[in-house]
Amino acid sequence: MATGDYDRVAEQTEGATTEQTASGLLSVVAVGITFLVLSPLLWLFLRAVEIEPARAVELVTSSTTVTVTANTVVLVATVTALSVVVGVPLAILTVQTDLPFRRFWTVTSALPLVVPSYIGAFAFVSAFGPRGHLADLLAPLGIKQIPAMYGLPGATLVLTLFTYPYVFLTTRAALLSFDGTTVEAARSLNQTRWQAFRRVTLPQIAPGIAAGALLVALYTLSDFGTPAIMQYDVFTRMIYNEFGARRIDYAAVLSWLLLVMAVGILAVESRIEAGRDGAYISRRSRRPGEIRLGRLKTPALLFCALVATLGLALPVGILLHWLIRGGIGYSATGQSFELAFAWNSLSVAAGAAAVSVIVALPLAYLAARSDSRLSSLPDRLSYVGYAVPGVVLGLALVYLSLRYLPFVYQSVLLLVFAYVVRFMPQAVGTTKSSLLQIDPGYIEAARSLGYSPLAAFRKVVLPLVAPGIAAGAALVFLTTMKELPATLMLRPPGFETFVTYIWQVQDAGYYGRAAIPALVLVVVSGLSMVVILRRERYNAG
Repeated sequence: MATGDYDRVAEQTEGATTEQTASGLLSVVAVGITFLVLSPLLWLFLRAVEIEPARAVELVTSSTTVTVTANTVVLVATVTALSVVVGVPLAILTVQTDLPFRRFWTVTSALPLVVPSYIGAFAFVSAFGPRGHLADLLAPLGIKQIPAMYGLPGATLVLTLFTYPYVFLTTRAALLSFDGTTVEAARSLNQTRWQAFRRVTLPQIAPGIAAGALLVALYTLSDFGTPAIMQYDVFTRMIYNEFGARRIDYAAVLSWLLLVMAVGILAVESRIEAGRDGAYISRRSRRPGEIRLGRLKTPALLFCALVATLGLALPVGILLHWLIRGGIGYSATGQSFELAFAWNSLSVAAGAAAVSVIVALPLAYLAARSDSRLSSLPDRLSYVGYAVPGVVLGLALVYLSLRYLPFVYQSVLLLVFAYVVRFMPQAVGTTKSSLLQIDPGYIEAARSLGYSPLAAFRKVVLPLVAPGIAAGAALVFLTTMKELPATLMLRPPGFETFVTYIWQVQDAGYYGRAAIPALVLVVVSGLSMVVILRRERYNAG
């Protein structure tokens, strides 16, 4: 063999060895990150071991636990069903019909998602509570009492209004990518418009509907602010109350039950994600002919207007009303909002976003560049943190830090870590999507030019995935700004943010003081919706 051949073989062997070393190191880093993300769940295991079996059975089977479990199941099921009832018709109306001003109704139907549900609950109690604006308007007419806004009806209404956009957006995406020729074929076989929808369209968009419904279910299960404001006992509210009363055994048992339900919902969502076969990935397909509403046009417009009024105009109007109104509950008394609170919110959100994209990158790269199921396991396991409700995560980190790392208890470091555990999967998802769009040939070309795996990644891959990384960072930042229970439980003493300040003033009844931070949160959250709607418009083009 010639000397040149030996040199080439040596170079190829060295390159393969370097590649294997880099891949092995990446796997070790990914596994380490995964264990770190899942570490808060260790507290639940340790706490469960400490509870005597007889005591655990007593707590699980108590009448309070049974009631809370039933309340949670009823709330999740009701909100999910109503979200489908509201979201699917809105998606159909804005995609497949001749509804006037469809683009306007698309935006107004999506925007309620930017209103944090606890702010929506606060606004609805202010408007429709026993001493709310509606009661004040009806008092001169001799109506001294209106139906209670609290309990299951209030929690269901508020959560439905601010979560149905999940179903609306996923169903719209399915309809926008749907191949209309199949509907036209069904119509040519003398099928009515309804029969063609039921037999052809509905089965194709069902995965999109189900995916949105499962997101609603997971959000409803983990929400703390709305049930607390509406005084409806579900897992999250009870765990927080038990934590405040230092009844940790019961809080741990409730946390286990809540976590089991959350992981169950996440498992169902993963199965739908794996089995939908690109049902609502845009292919720029030709959509079916436009449905003419005829006499139904006016009822359709009234339906869209009603949803937009309740889900968007009313809460924003209430916030503006708080801003300008004077009098009891709206005056300058109470704790004043300080710019330091805004800085605290922005700084911890920015820190969480930066750390999330850094730790998400190896997980996403390993999952995108390997065909092995074992390699994608760290990626999938990281999503467990997203399924863990903030109140459970906060409880776990409080007691883990007190027992093993007391120096980080009630520190900004622990708070940022909680945000990373909760929201890092958002950065993983956007980064992985960008990595999957990169031609592996680019990396191979860089390697053939003598670049090391790290240099090839830095010079070729990183610039191409930068938009996905930026999108993930923005999502984490915006979601962190709205996180309530983990912030309440883990923030350092005297460390106030937008959400903790809003929570304190609503609890004290100083509505006007909540107006500015609440409006800022809504505006900041709206930035994410602008990105979503622009991307949808591009995909549908």
